[in-house]
Amino acid sequence: MTRLAVLTLLAALPAGGAAQRGDWPMPAKDYAATRYSDLTEITGANAGRLRPVWSFSTGVLGGHEGQPLVVDNTMYVVTPYPNVLYAFDLTREGYPLKWKYRPAVDPNALGIACCDAVNRGAFYADGKIVYNLLDGHTVAVAAATGKELWKTKIADLSQGETTPVAPLVVKHRVIVGASGGEFGIHGWLKGLDLETGRIVWTAYNIGPDSQVLAKPGTFKPFYDRGTELALTSWPADVWKNGGAPVWGWMSYDADLDLLYYGTGNPAPYNPEQRAGDNKWTASVLARRPEDGTLVWAYQFTPHDSWDYDAASEMILADLTVNGRPRKVLVHFDKNGFAYTMDRATGEVLVAQPFVDVNWAKRVDVATGRPVVDSTKLTGASRGNVKEICPTLEGGKSPASPAAYSPRTGLFYLATNNMCMDYQATQATRIAGTPFIGANTPYHAGRGGYMGAFIAWDAAAGKKVWQTTEPYPVWSGAVVTAGDVAFYGTLDGWFKAADARTGKVLWRFKVGSGVVGNPITYTGRDGKQYVAVYAGIGGDWFLLSGDVRSDDPADVRPPADFMPDIARHTSQGGIVWIFAL
Repeated sequence: MTRLAVLTLLAALPAGGAAQRGDWPMPAKDYAATRYSDLTEITGANAGRLRPVWSFSTGVLGGHEGQPLVVDNTMYVVTPYPNVLYAFDLTREGYPLKWKYRPAVDPNALGIACCDAVNRGAFYADGKIVYNLLDGHTVAVAAATGKELWKTKIADLSQGETTPVAPLVVKHRVIVGASGGEFGIHGWLKGLDLETGRIVWTAYNIGPDSQVLAKPGTFKPFYDRGTELALTSWPADVWKNGGAPVWGWMSYDADLDLLYYGTGNPAPYNPEQRAGDNKWTASVLARRPEDGTLVWAYQFTPHDSWDYDAASEMILADLTVNGRPRKVLVHFDKNGFAYTMDRATGEVLVAQPFVDVNWAKRVDVATGRPVVDSTKLTGASRGNVKEICPTLEGGKSPASPAAYSPRTGLFYLATNNMCMDYQATQATRIAGTPFIGANTPYHAGRGGYMGAFIAWDAAAGKKVWQTTEPYPVWSGAVVTAGDVAFYGTLDGWFKAADARTGKVLWRFKVGSGVVGNPITYTGRDGKQYVAVYAGIGGDWFLLSGDVRSDDPADVRPPADFMPDIARHTSQGGIVWIFAL
């Protein structure tokens, strides 16, 4: 076996883990964030015979984002607030509960969390289940017993910081971030010690080089030159409440020893209060996981005028681009462009729209900057700017991670086909309260449908196929060596599609809208299983109207762009498992 093959193998398994080939030990299955499984039992020929074999109510009605983990015949499930952790024994009939961990979580976090009290999942490493609580704490729990091993405060609720993000564990570092772009936080990433929970380093995403950990001779962005880039691209002191939260997904290249993650929106939404590019909001940053040192950064949407967070996953793959083999990072941004980048340097190789885009005409790969349509720029002085595509929900939501199949060479993702009007207003920051300043009604985009599940060729920058859906598609994806891709819909369907053609092979009504991410794993019996959460939430709980029946006072009307969604779903909290 070559050294490269050995490194690739090691990078696919968590630190010190007992994880096996058919397990799912981390949010995206592997450090490259592919959400790809080499299991082959379920195929296009037999997927139509899938049936439910088990379900479990988590006891929480709320947005069930994230995904279960499966390690050593145990399934681990994290709920939305209050962030209960379940461990189920997959070796016994009925998958009985092995243990249940109930953390103490500050209920004040419910009033701070921007867009539902979600949790994006856990990570298995060194016999521990590590995950974040909504109230700004990271915990490690013994995988075998459910005993709390350590609990560390990482965020400050009083400043509007909450922590639904899934951690990434690289060797002995637990990497964590915080939400709060809508509250004007000073966004950061932190590295904790896996054994003790101690905070080892803190790297801010905006501000002076000393806080950003941009060191002379080490930090070498491909398109930018000079020092203090994340300071001088802001008005004086505005950066201190400039946002750049970390609430999406992270990946890691063991060969380059680089950790990749995206940052969220600048604050406030009114761009006239923050002149300049506002680096490094709406950006990808590449850091050393050991000490947080910044190696390169690239900004997808300079001076973001539309709330185009770049918190989506950074999928690592080896592709042939323009006739040359390249080690790339592939990112589907909220702004509607799909980026194929050199992951060692941050050079943009391909950038093409994967949904309808009109805020920019194109991305200039020579400069790395979008060519903006000036008529779509927003600001308080501009009034109500009409018909901007995509909406601030994104061409793809960062909450809905894509998948990549090395067999087909294609990427699979949930997309939104919507446009918005955008009226910015002056905003004043009060710590721990919303710092937004915009009104942004949505409507369906061209064609009348609001979402699609698509396959994308990242080397060529083109869509290969799409399956349209009546509502925005907000689930993650998984793809297998059986050439089957799985995803869910807001109106409560879980679907299997042919990875090469997009043909829907099977679907099952799971009882609530799907905003979580499917996984697939091998059971003790050697069979292939597929699991997913059902439980509508996130922004869609806020927009869907009367989907919560346990509160007699909650009879909110739905958003006018999808008035009938509550006919198809209510809130839920269910774990489903399927097999042939």
